[in-house]
Amino acid sequence: MVSGSTQVVAVIGHPIAQVKSPDNFNRYFAERQIDSVMIPVDIAPEAVAGYLQALRGMHNMSGVLVTVPHKQRAAGLVDSLTPRAQHLGAVNVIRRLSDGRLQGDMLDGTGFLMAARAHGWQAAGRRALLCGCGGVGSAIAWALCEAGIAGLALYDAQPDMQRRLHDRLAQHFPAVQLGGLPQTLAGVDLLVNGSPAGMTGFDALPLPEALLGTLNAGTHVADVVTAPVMTPLLEYARGRGCAVQTGPEMALAQMTLMGEFIGAMPPPSEDAA
Repeated sequence: MVSGSTQVVAVIGHPIAQVKSPDNFNRYFAERQIDSVMIPVDIAPEAVAGYLQALRGMHNMSGVLVTVPHKQRAAGLVDSLTPRAQHLGAVNVIRRLSDGRLQGDMLDGTGFLMAARAHGWQAAGRRALLCGCGGVGSAIAWALCEAGIAGLALYDAQPDMQRRLHDRLAQHFPAVQLGGLPQTLAGVDLLVNGSPAGMTGFDALPLPEALLGTLNAGTHVADVVTAPVMTPLLEYARGRGCAVQTGPEMALAQMTLMGEFIGAMPPPSEDAA
């Protein structure tokens, strides 16, 4: 039961019905009898600044998770960013410090790699294609480069967004071979959809079906979309014999990292004790 002593955390987005974080966090809290709750908050972009300003004075709310489309906007509204979030210009988690200041981090890329490694997939020396160069896509691209990806092709329906990410990665990871949309997927070890494609109200597929027809069974195909769990892209890839990675897998993989950052979960050693 929620009471006056319950600690509250939130996830903010617009829309919000697709998010899996409340299920994951509230199950964690219930199983451990922790007097905390996560609530989903559907908030319009123009109201995010006011919400975060109010968070500074909320003594029973230690932080919020941030999802589409607020990740870049929220990064410009906090007092400080981790180096990773500063490079990316986006956040997916914000914590309230004891003095009311807000600090943001971006853990989507870390969560994505944790989920991929659970499938036995490693980035070092491999080649990948990322569709979607926004907040989550940028975080995944950054994490792949940090993990030693050899080649990374980028594609976004908005060329300016694709170019900005390309230039940022080229500056920080000169050893990575960067490119645009390839003519074939035959040499791609990893295909990631980091765009909203597959969600209700968006295009079903992030790439033309003719190009997807060149996908081979050895490619690991991943999607960040959480609802539906099996997106049209993943259904297509599974039909071609590919290993697939779902959006909820990424969300679950980074849950502990996000919970620790906002103070809603104890560090691993304390939890184990």
